[in-house]
Amino acid sequence: ACREGRRCARISYQTLQGSPMNIIKAVITAAGRHQRTLPLQLLIDRDGEQKAVLRIIVEEVLGAGIDEIGVVVAPGDQDAYRAACGELANRLHFIEQAAPRGYGHAVLCAADFTASEPFLLLVGDHLYVSSEARSCAQQLVQAARQHECAVSAVQPSRESLLPYYGAVGGRLMDVSNALYQVERVLEKPTPTAAEQELVVPGMRAGHYLCFFGMHVLTPSVMAILREQLTRLSSDERLELSPALDELARRERYLALQIHGWRYDVGVKYGLMLTQLALSLAGKERERVLAQLVELLATRQLAQGER
Repeated sequence: ACREGRRCARISYQTLQGSPMNIIKAVITAAGRHQRTLPLQLLIDRDGEQKAVLRIIVEEVLGAGIDEIGVVVAPGDQDAYRAACGELANRLHFIEQAAPRGYGHAVLCAADFTASEPFLLLVGDHLYVSSEARSCAQQLVQAARQHECAVSAVQPSRESLLPYYGAVGGRLMDVSNALYQVERVLEKPTPTAAEQELVVPGMRAGHYLCFFGMHVLTPSVMAILREQLTRLSSDERLELSPALDELARRERYLALQIHGWRYDVGVKYGLMLTQLALSLAGKERERVLAQLVELLATRQLAQGER
């Protein structure tokens, strides 16, 4: 038996469904009360074109070979989001979250759209920059298809970042591909809780596997969210991490360390850092570097003259 009585042998999606993992749908959540305008923010993408955050995310999804995209929005936001995506808007299905009842509730709102199929899940206020030829979404989708189970993207993160992310605990099962068997999931854990329940053998001291902002999930997650919603009062929020913690008990569930970086546009200086990351990964990298050097040199000269 695994820690806390969890079963080491978990059932795979293929065993449950009798067919390979075919991921043709994606869900982007963008209905958060304080994040609704973030997907509309404009940035210069790696190709040098100005785009809304939402459009860049949609292009990330399409690049992973997924054509059907559901966007969970607050009532009344459809037109603004449709305009932000331009000609790609016809690839989107808008799903309303009538009341802001949490991230898990936003995901559950897309249950009719995903039906009985696995799906890629992303958040509308994160952008991703890959450090290899494949995009971050491509890395994750390929891992899920290969292993035929739910896979969450993770990134080793220092302890000070725990208040901002969900985190997983488990064991390394494939060193070459940085794959972990998930045994525990906690939402924004305290350092004490993380040290007690989320230590991963081999991880650098003071670092934990925090969520990257994208997952490939099986239909079981929707069933678990429905079960958990029935146990909540009308004013309680339904979050995703408890459902993923339960998923780890029921099915084979992996975490993939992504080769790349996530950028949250909603945090302090988030837009600036995201823009800088996109610029330095884009075709105008040399121009941007030259401008940065000029800016820093000018600032240093000005301070020296005081």
